[in-house]
Amino acid sequence: MTQDILNTYRKNAANAQAEANRFKKLANKYSLMRLGVFALFIAGVSVGVAIDNFAVIAITSILLISVFVALVKRQSEFERERDYFTDLVRINENEIANIEQYDNLYDDGDRFGNDKHFYTSDLDIFGKASLFNLINRTATVPGNNKLAVWLSAPADKQAILQRQEALRELSRKSNWKLELQALLLFAKTADVAQLSNLVKYLGMPLDMPGESWIKKYCRVAPFITVVAIILSAYFGVKLVWLVAVFGHLGLVASRGAQIKKADLVIGKIGATLGKYAQAFKKAEDEQWQSPYCAGLSNQLKEKQTSAEIKELSVLINKFNSRLNMLVGAVLNIFFLWDLKQIIAIEEWKRANKQNLADAFEVLAEYEALISLASLHINYSHWAMPQIADGEAYTLAAKNIGHPLIQPNKRVVNSYELRDAFKVDIITGSNMAGKSTFLRTIGINTVLALCGAPVCADAMEVSVVNIISYMRIKDSLNESTSTFKAELDRLQMLLKAVGTIPKVFFLVDEMLRGTNSVDKYLGSKAVIEQLIAKNAVGMVATHDLQIARLEDKYPAYVSNYYFDIQVINGEMLFDYKLKHGECKTFNASLLLKQIGINVAG
Repeated sequence: MTQDILNTYRKNAANAQAEANRFKKLANKYSLMRLGVFALFIAGVSVGVAIDNFAVIAITSILLISVFVALVKRQSEFERERDYFTDLVRINENEIANIEQYDNLYDDGDRFGNDKHFYTSDLDIFGKASLFNLINRTATVPGNNKLAVWLSAPADKQAILQRQEALRELSRKSNWKLELQALLLFAKTADVAQLSNLVKYLGMPLDMPGESWIKKYCRVAPFITVVAIILSAYFGVKLVWLVAVFGHLGLVASRGAQIKKADLVIGKIGATLGKYAQAFKKAEDEQWQSPYCAGLSNQLKEKQTSAEIKELSVLINKFNSRLNMLVGAVLNIFFLWDLKQIIAIEEWKRANKQNLADAFEVLAEYEALISLASLHINYSHWAMPQIADGEAYTLAAKNIGHPLIQPNKRVVNSYELRDAFKVDIITGSNMAGKSTFLRTIGINTVLALCGAPVCADAMEVSVVNIISYMRIKDSLNESTSTFKAELDRLQMLLKAVGTIPKVFFLVDEMLRGTNSVDKYLGSKAVIEQLIAKNAVGMVATHDLQIARLEDKYPAYVSNYYFDIQVINGEMLFDYKLKHGECKTFNASLLLKQIGINVAG
């Protein structure tokens, strides 16, 4: 099954590379043609100067500049296609690397890390070798933010079910997903300030003096210029030509402050918007069955998002024609080009500025969905979890494993908490698998409650709020000792149990920062307080005395353990969860391996 999807990605990459090579050759061909046209232009102007014939210069300039512009446009189209297929190669190769080595060219979400969050630090949600690093396929900043939000808190049942249905549809549209990723890959390295600056600019009025009459004059400016050329060429009235030329250039220069202001914000974003327009068009044109995807697509269609953004992109690119000094001068002489485009952009702003932010929010949701869909496509044997109802807690899984552990090293377990209020105590030796099991339950629950498939054969889970107590760290910056940090985390847990609905806690070795007597007494007191609050969760511990709570609360506490086998002094781990208490511990054996003998 995995080999089939890998073969599909390899075939996709090979086909995309062939297309990229084809468009590269076409782009190079048109580049040479442009060079030839430029040489003809120089020759034509030289001949006109040599024979002192202004008409030859004018006609040659207009004709060859038009041809040159057409060739530039065509070459740009080929280069866009080349870049698209090159990115499609990268996208498919990234899926291969993601499956085989858990590598990912997308952001790992390290900036979302927060040691004080309920669970993201303990469960490796963000950062290097994290869940975010495994699943992220978002190239835009809004997309990254959206996926981070989904992984940081549970969705409600309706949202989860809608996302699940959307993922099932997206898994049947794997090519569409890859193509959208290729269209958006540029955004991964784009200037993150561009879009925010554009949104600010769209909200700022132009305030250009004389905008109304300048707009009207721009319509007749080309005719005035042509008449001036005819009068100069055929009737010897050269002063008319000079008045037209310097009059138009002077008018453009008189509004230089507005032109410069626009250029600073939008001068480099035209091509970027054109790429975004292609991505929006991709989402609009696809036929969707799932209500979630169809709703997102309809939002874009209703506002004609791709057409609007493409229109703005075209306007900005036209404005940027001024960057070529020769072309810009000719355009301003004939058309007052800079002023005409600035006014056109201002009219676009007045009509469409409100829609832009909403459109990128829709695109962010598509990106977050395709990130989750990558799991469903690449690991089709993973289960889509059921979401349980009821006041009590359900968290049941068959053959559940940790998604960040490679399949050849992953050990799976089954676990069942069904419509109940319980605390499970898990004892076991060092390195036997207690912590990994808690993280396995936690990280898969995070996946389930954001709408994603889980690394299990089957899973049913209530909508719960996970709170973990695992990697407790001291802080020099906050003058916090390990024990104080543990107390703060416990306080957070106990407060949350009383104020947040349906907390499911994961506690790994409570109060390790104090002596063994206080550790036991404190841990026992905390667990009993959690029981009194009808709290539900798991506690992993080395302290067998904690397991005695099952005797005191037989209806509420259950014991599980991970053990080892010691054969000829060698420790063998099976990492399998079992009912009962652990009877075999390995601390003395581990100490002996480093040369420390513990007296009996």
